[in-house]
Amino acid sequence: MEHPKDIGDRTTLAVMLALQELGLGVLVPFGENTRYDLVIDDGKCLARVQCKTGRLRGGAVRWSLCSNYGHHANRRVVHRDYHGEIDYFGVYCPETEGVYLIPILDLPMLRQGNLRFEPAKNNQRKFIRHAVQYEIGRVKVHAPDLRVKLGSVDERFG
Repeated sequence: MEHPKDIGDRTTLAVMLALQELGLGVLVPFGENTRYDLVIDDGKCLARVQCKTGRLRGGAVRWSLCSNYGHHANRRVVHRDYHGEIDYFGVYCPETEGVYLIPILDLPMLRQGNLRFEPAKNNQRKFIRHAVQYEIGRVKVHAPDLRVKLGSVDERFG
């Protein structure tokens, strides 16, 4: 099973690659205490990006709009949104291989963001955010199973 940190690292890498392909400068903050993962430099201004892994569920790419602090010892604030602390969500969905850049102002401040990847089953068209409107690239990022490539220690040195 993949470690959540590995999944997050691949998501951040996918977003960085798509932004770089667009010709944007990508800056990475130093340390763990920032509410954003990347900064975009378009030559005129800087914008903060929070990277999230999206999952294709029910025809939509879905991701969390909040940080979850339920696992911390002091659980006064369990969920914390990013309003006022970032400019964009950079979302990578492994199932679609799509990278999406969504301005935070385009999203209601709920717990989950969604981009419609397939048409809605009820044919709803109003108030739908379509994934294609926010897609900035396609990236395939995967982690090879090193045990398969390298074999076990016994096989190599036995």
